Amino acid sequence: MSDKEIISWLLEGDVSIQYQTYRDLLDTEKPELQKRIETEGWGLQFLKQRNTNGHWGKGFYQPKWISSHYTLLDLKYLGISPGNQPAGQTIQIILQNSKGNDGGITASHSGRPSDVCINGMFLNYACYFRANETALHSVVDFLLAQKMNDGGFNCQSNQQGCVHSSLHTTLSVLEGIHEYEKNGYTYRLKELKQSESTSREFILMHHLFKSDKTGKIINPNFLKLRYPGRWFYNVLKAMDYFQSAKTPYDKRMDEAIAYLFEKRTKEGFWKLTSGHSGLVHFEMEQAGKPSRWNTLRAMRVLKQYQRVG
Repeated sequence: MSDKEIISWLLEGDVSIQYQTYRDLLDTEKPELQKRIETEGWGLQFLKQRNTNGHWGKGFYQPKWISSHYTLLDLKYLGISPGNQPAGQTIQIILQNSKGNDGGITASHSGRPSDVCINGMFLNYACYFRANETALHSVVDFLLAQKMNDGGFNCQSNQQGCVHSSLHTTLSVLEGIHEYEKNGYTYRLKELKQSESTSREFILMHHLFKSDKTGKIINPNFLKLRYPGRWFYNVLKAMDYFQSAKTPYDKRMDEAIAYLFEKRTKEGFWKLTSGHSGLVHFEMEQAGKPSRWNTLRAMRVLKQYQRVG
C-alpha cells in the first residue's frame, strides 16, 4: 500500500488517531477532532472509568495499569484537550495528597524515597494538563537532585543505589522536561535543559538500544514495539520522543531507524507486540495485528528523519 492509502487507513481509526494523523502527518490542525476525543471512542471509555472520588483504579498508582497515574498518561498520549476538567482535577488531588518528604510525587506513604521514573511521567502529563507551576517546583527540585554523573537518570538512584543511568527512567524524565518547556514553565528551566542535553546524549551514546561497552543489544525487549509503553523503554517510544522534541538528526539514530524500516510489513503497516502484563480498562488494539498506534508513530518518526530513509 502507498503512504496515501496507509494514511486513509489511519483516518478510519479512533478519533484520537485521526486527530494526530492530521496534525503530525498532514500538518493540519483539527481542533474539532481533538475536542471529540473526550466525548467518543477511547477517550470517552477512559473517562467513564473515573471514580466518584476523582481517581481511577484504587488511587494514584494502584493497580497497574488502571490507576490514575497510568490513565492520565494514556489520556495525554491520546491527545485529549489539555483543558480536560476531570484530568486537571485528578492532578490537583495528586499534588495535594501524594507528595513525599523529598518533594517528589510518591506512590507510597511509608516514608520511602519518591520514584524518579514516576516523577518523570508525572511531570509529563501534569505539564500537558497545565498544572499550577508553583505546585510543580518540588517535583522539579526532586528530579534535578537525582541526575546521575553519566548524564541520565535511574529510579534506583535514591533507593538501592546505582552507578549507571537507566534508559527507562532517562526517557521518562526527558518526556517530562519536554512537556515542561513546551507548555511555558520556567522554574529552573536552564538546569532542566542541561539535563535534557546530557540525557539525550546518554541515549544516543547507546545507539538507542546497544551497550556502550560491548555494542550488544542491552535488552531484547527494547526492540518490541509495544503500546502503551507504560514506564518501559523501547526504540519506537524513544524515537517518537526525539521527533516530538524536534531533536536534530544524529547518525547514532541510524540503527534504530533502520530497525523501524525492517519491522514495516510488506503492506506498509507496523504490527503491535503483546503488551505489559497487568489490568487494563480495555484493549485499544490487538497484539499481532496491524497497529494504528505503531504505524502513526513510526510514520511521524520517519517523516522527521526522512533524510536517513
